[in-house]
Amino acid sequence: MEDSLRIQRFDQLPSATQFASQIESRNVPAVFVGCVKDWKAVSKWNPCNGGLDYLEERVGSFMVEAMLSRTAPVFYGDLRSHERVPLPFSTFIGFCKQHRQNVDNSCSFNSNSEGHKPGESDTEQGCSPFVDAAPQQIYLAQVPIINAENEERVQLETLREDMQLPAILEEKNLSSINLWMNNAKARSSAHYDPHHNLLCIVTGRKQVVLWPPSASPMLYPMPIYGEASNHSSVALENPDFSVHPRAQYSMEYSQKVILHAGDALFIPEGWFHQVDSYDLTIAVNYWWCSSIMSSLADHMDAYYLRRILRRLTDREMHNFPRTLEALILHLLSPVGAEVLTRKFDDIDKQNSEEHRNKFYQVFYGVFDNQFAAMDAILNGKESFARQAFKNVLDKYLGGNFNVPKLCVGRDIL
Repeated sequence: MEDSLRIQRFDQLPSATQFASQIESRNVPAVFVGCVKDWKAVSKWNPCNGGLDYLEERVGSFMVEAMLSRTAPVFYGDLRSHERVPLPFSTFIGFCKQHRQNVDNSCSFNSNSEGHKPGESDTEQGCSPFVDAAPQQIYLAQVPIINAENEERVQLETLREDMQLPAILEEKNLSSINLWMNNAKARSSAHYDPHHNLLCIVTGRKQVVLWPPSASPMLYPMPIYGEASNHSSVALENPDFSVHPRAQYSMEYSQKVILHAGDALFIPEGWFHQVDSYDLTIAVNYWWCSSIMSSLADHMDAYYLRRILRRLTDREMHNFPRTLEALILHLLSPVGAEVLTRKFDDIDKQNSEEHRNKFYQVFYGVFDNQFAAMDAILNGKESFARQAFKNVLDKYLGGNFNVPKLCVGRDIL
């Protein structure tokens, strides 16, 4: 991870001017410790202080749109893995209360029992974090408190009274303010947002793993034309490296932060993030359009697209080892293999043994699997020789001969 991409940490909230010039402009995440701890919501929404009863009284009769997942506790952005269902907020509060009771009962039972009991975690004895409070886990994800683009979607505007706009956002044109609330432990799949994001923890705790936009190749974003194009197609909790081989390097580009009640995290647009929410965590986030995206003129899109693709192409070409590896393993033709091995023969004739050994050490050193590279080159060279042999048979014996692959290099006449 480059030092310039390291997450910054602040114990005091900067001014709006400092935030815009020194933090937002760098497009690097930042943690602001305790910056919203004085919100009324931090005390009034806290389940330990009767927060669930308070929320039920304030907005219990409101209808909200919840995410119902078939893959809980992991919530994927792909529409095929979840559905949006309307339900009264009081119903979700009921799930939360039931889950708390189940957890309390489970913890009480385990504290009075000895040894490892069936159903306990194999890694940590005690209260399991995955006690189901409902037949299928429901997550209140992105429930609008304010939505500048679609006021009809706003469902919980009355809760805005319990929050105070962070000073760093006073000059921003907010796109939306949203509530995020889970009744049991939950994980959102790795994704990026098309807006800048300030994630504020009201109660509970979240762990956030972040990747810079430059790590996109390791996360295999969904097709750009799809409904979930901002989501990774890799199930990071159980990746299949045979399908997504680059994903095995993804964690080398990641950073992790743990946020507690009162903390806030600035997530710049384009940064992938995977969020783990602990039991009964409530958060509020603010989205706003970045100055870069706000200043883009429609008639310049095609030009910027070509410039960016050109930059990425130049960078890929300069990334010689990986480009060479892909060329040898996947694109090397029989003719290319023959030309390459003839060049190797010329190098062998013109250089001393010491220089030859050094050259081959550097050449094959760029491959993760040197034997696979050798096989690819030899297979290509054999294919070239097989085609040459077939041409000889056709010329001198006539007919259309089908030369078996394994016959090359053997006495077949």
